Amino acid sequence: MSTDLPPLVLTGAGVRLEPLAIEHVSALVSAATEDRSAYGFSSVPATPVAMSAWVQAALAEQAAGGALPFVTHSLAHERIVGSTRFYEIALWQWPDGDARQREDRPDVCEIGYTWLAASEQRTACNTEAKLLMLSHAFDVWEVHRVAFRTDRRNERSRLALERIGAQFEGIRRAERPGIDGTIRDAAFYSIVAAEWPEVKALLTRRLEG
Repeated sequence: MSTDLPPLVLTGAGVRLEPLAIEHVSALVSAATEDRSAYGFSSVPATPVAMSAWVQAALAEQAAGGALPFVTHSLAHERIVGSTRFYEIALWQWPDGDARQREDRPDVCEIGYTWLAASEQRTACNTEAKLLMLSHAFDVWEVHRVAFRTDRRNERSRLALERIGAQFEGIRRAERPGIDGTIRDAAFYSIVAAEWPEVKALLTRRLEG
């Protein structure tokens, strides 16, 4: 089951996540073409035509109720520096009459399709964006789990997930086509509701530090 969720704006001290729109294509291309060397395992379009198709696909997924895509806006630099999204947004089907059945918010979701301009990588930008999204998922939607996935070979991404407190679940073999023409294996990670207070404290300390 999926649900229709209103667009979100999530604002922190240095980052604002705004609903993705076709008008963002030019700014996203500028961010994506600063330095392409960091996107070896990520599908980050580099041309206006490719980026436009990528944005339109994300908006179609949003219209179907399965995703909420954002642009990542650096408040310090007053520009768009990347994108991220909630996806695989789903309501569980509980037994008939179960008081836990939801109609207006998801039980689980994933965070992904995340990329940043080269100049914003290894800064607080990603940490704060993750804190904003996880806070909304766990504190507002009250989800039971937030999941993440990445190419098995993407050590940089896997280490970043482990640093924010996500737990490694395992490898799903032949999960999807890789951008390098291979059939990729995916490493899956997750944070569940019981772990969220500790993860939240960890991310908050990291930003304050």
